[in-house]
Parts: sequence; structure tokens; C-alpha cells
Amino acid sequence: MSAFGAYFRLWRVGWVLVREGVVSALPSEGLPPVVALAKSSVTIFERSKAKRQKRSDRLARAVERLGPSYVKIGQFLATRPDVVGVDFANDLSQLQDRMTFFPIAAAKANIEGSLGRPVEELYASFGDPIAAASIAQVHPAEVDGSEGRKKVAVKVVRPGVRQRFGHDIEAMYLVAHLQERFMPSSRRLQPVEVTKTLEQTTKVEMDLRLEAAALSEIAENTEKDPGFRVPKVDWERTGRDVITMEWIDGVKMSDVEGLLAAGHDLNALADTLIQSFLRHTLRDGFFHADMHPGNLFVDADGMIVAVDMGIVGRLGKKERRFLAEILYGFITRDYIRVAEVHFEAGYVPGHHNVESFAQAIRAIGEPIHGQPAETISMGKLLTLLFEVTELFDMQTRPELVMLQKTMVVVEGVSRMLNPRFNMWKASEPVVGEWIRNNLGPKRIVTDLKDGLKAAVKLAEAAPEIAAQTEKFHHQLLHMSEHGLRFDEQTAEAIGKSEARHNRSARIALWIIALTLLYIAWTLS
Repeated sequence: MSAFGAYFRLWRVGWVLVREGVVSALPSEGLPPVVALAKSSVTIFERSKAKRQKRSDRLARAVERLGPSYVKIGQFLATRPDVVGVDFANDLSQLQDRMTFFPIAAAKANIEGSLGRPVEELYASFGDPIAAASIAQVHPAEVDGSEGRKKVAVKVVRPGVRQRFGHDIEAMYLVAHLQERFMPSSRRLQPVEVTKTLEQTTKVEMDLRLEAAALSEIAENTEKDPGFRVPKVDWERTGRDVITMEWIDGVKMSDVEGLLAAGHDLNALADTLIQSFLRHTLRDGFFHADMHPGNLFVDADGMIVAVDMGIVGRLGKKERRFLAEILYGFITRDYIRVAEVHFEAGYVPGHHNVESFAQAIRAIGEPIHGQPAETISMGKLLTLLFEVTELFDMQTRPELVMLQKTMVVVEGVSRMLNPRFNMWKASEPVVGEWIRNNLGPKRIVTDLKDGLKAAVKLAEAAPEIAAQTEKFHHQLLHMSEHGLRFDEQTAEAIGKSEARHNRSARIALWIIALTLLYIAWTLS
């Protein structure tokens, strides 16, 4: 029934995409003749209004009809231009996460169910919703504390959204499996793994305790950073379905005229934004992955305040070093080093030629050095880099693609504030410091410290490893002398499996058991 339901939901999605003209707007290049013919024939089912709309408007309308789950799916795919293509990723990134409000009574029920206390006991006042997204909506409220009454923002999960998403993700898995089966060229993009990532990130986003933890972590990381902060979390009033946080009074970064009227220095804000993002990425390996201007405020003190930490990204030490060495290699025009980094990190298979890959990298880097610095986009550079690596069988790296997409958004916001924004000059203090600390002499000291820590951990675990090895050795000797025996639980499990499975499954199970018996017999 689950598979039948997935096929039905997939049919519905396809019908909506056809009706809203999204299918006809898809590029036909590279499609098999039969698929191209089917694509052109479905135009007769399009709504007449859809034919007069831009592709981005058609897509927005289709996602709106499909419901909240597909808004979230669309926003996730907007971070994966390697999967849906750059043009469609740009269209999806324009999806407005503005949904209809759900009743305040349902919000209060969710809060009371999550925190186990009446809303009247938790809040001095609780207002009507002011913003609604695909997963949650936000209410203004007030709480009484030691410093008196203060205003807070209360984010509450949309009722039934988990069940709805659970059903809709089945259709996504079906698409991913069909894509891998019938489109071999797409296997490099790992569509099933992409769907697993979508499922995991959305489940995390639906647990507001984890968003609160992300806010807390980035608050600790940025405590001494100039010009950037996040709202404080009220942990007493935070649970799985609700998060209470500091109310932010400020001007949205999307309101450029409002920022100017408030007397803020737009050029300084642009520099601070990109420097903050690079600190989070290179220094902390933990960054806000949804930094569009609607999630960024500037308070009265000129501080950038980032909200909505439902989507975050992480980079390990290897990925951070990879990113820094690539940027440094492009700056110094050391294309061989940029190529070597890809091979050392294991991102490009070893059977390819380093020099040939360096030649492809040079094709990206040289045009950049002929442009004024203020016109060079770091995000575009990474986009071109990922396009070139496709020719060399580089496997999709979700964390790097998310970083690239976020960097494009952050850089776009900075250029919105300052049209002559010089990305390289603004980022040099942060990138330069990180390179000096991690790619120079200090790197050797750090690596030695890490190696020493690993050696100490190995020494601490040595007795347990020795004990486990000796135990395994005795088990092998016993098996070679007495043969392989199943315990009662294993025998019972085989019996249940026989009763439950068909004939072919039973044969396969006994083949495995006989193989184990044969191994034991050869050891005796």
C-alpha cells in the first residue's frame, strides 16, 4: 500500500507540474526522443494562464498547490544546483515561504503538548501569528522575568506537518530510484543519497530543540565577533514543537532604504556580513545555510542579527583546508596546487591526470585575473569549479555544494548593499588569517598536536583492543574445533523467517547458513 500511495502521489505531482506549465518549461536538450515527444504533447493540458507566466512564477504556483512539504523540498533543492541545474536552482530559491496561518488554538495545543504547561502559565501574553512558513509559524508573546516583562518570538510547528512530509518523501524516494535506474548519467549525483539528506535535514528542522541548539552553538562561536549575533534562546519555554527566543527589533537587510534611513553604513554592513560568514565557515566549520536577506536584521546598534537557524551546514577540517587552499591557489594562480588539493582530498578519482585537471582549473582562473576585483564573484568561481569537476568524475559533495550556494546568497546580499563590493578585499582579513594559522608553520604544530591526541587515544584503547582480539581468536579456535553452532535466538529467527518468507528467500537463507558451516568445516 505504501508503494501504491507513493505512485499515486507521484502521479499527482506530475499532473500539477503539467497543469502549471512547469514540465513544458524544462529544457529539452539531451532528452531521449520518446521523452521529448511526451514533454511536448503534455502542453495541451496546461492552464491557459500558465502559458503567459514566467517559469519561476509557474514553479511557485505549482509548489503552492502541492503544499508545505513541497515548499520545503523546493527550498532544499535550491541549495543543490548540481542536481536540478543552476537555472532551476535560482527559480526555486525565489520560492516564498509564506503559507496560510493555522489557528491559534492549534498553536496553543502544540505548545502545551510539547512543554506540558498551560500557555497562560508560560506567557504573560500570547498574540496572533505574524508569519507562517512551511514547517512553523511565529507568534509575538511576552514573558515575566527578573528584569520585568519582555517581548519574545514564539515559533510553533505546523500541526500534522511531520505526517504529511513522511508521505511526500516516499514519492521523492521513488523518483530518486527511478532516476538512478533509467538515467545512468545521474548516478554520479547520488539522487537517493540526496533524498536521504533532504529527509534528515527536514526531520532536524522539525525538531525545534535542535534549532535552539544551533542558535546556542553559533552564539558561543560568535560571542567575541564584531558586528554579528543571533537571538538568545529561552530554554525554559523550548521543546520539540516550540522554540521561544529573543524578539529582534531591527530593519530587514532586504529593506535598503530603511537601513539608510536608520543611518547604517551599508558598505560596512556588506563587509561585516561576508567576513562573519567566512569566520563561521573556516574557523568554526559551522554556518547558517539560509542567510537570505529576509533572515537577516540590523538592530539599532548596527549589529547584524541572523534568525531562523533551521538549515545549517558543517565542514570538517579537511573540507575547510580544501576550501582555503583552493581560494589561495586561485589568488596566487597556482593551478597545479588547486588540482593537487582535489586529488589529495579524494574528490577526484586517482586515475585522472593532475596536469590535465590543472589545465581545466586554469580555464576558470585566468579570465578572473583579467577582471576588476569588484566584479569577481567567489560564489560564481565555486560554481564554475564544480561544473569543471563533473568532467573528471568528481562525486557530489553535499556539504561543499551547500557552502557554495550559501556563499552565492551571502555575496548577493553584500552586493545589494554595496554594488561595488570587492569580495576579495573584504574577505582577505579572515581568509588570510586562517591561511597563516592553518597552512603555514602553525599548521605543523597543530597537526602534531592532533597526532599526539590520536596516539594517546589509541594507547588508552589498546587494552580493550587486545582483549577483543584475544576473544575473537578463541571464538575462531572453538568454531574450528567444534563447528559453527546457532544459539537459540538465531535458530528461532531462522524459523520465523522461514514461516514468513517465500521459497526463494528460504533457499537464500539456507545457502548463507551452509556457507558458514562450510567455512567452519574448512577451519577444522
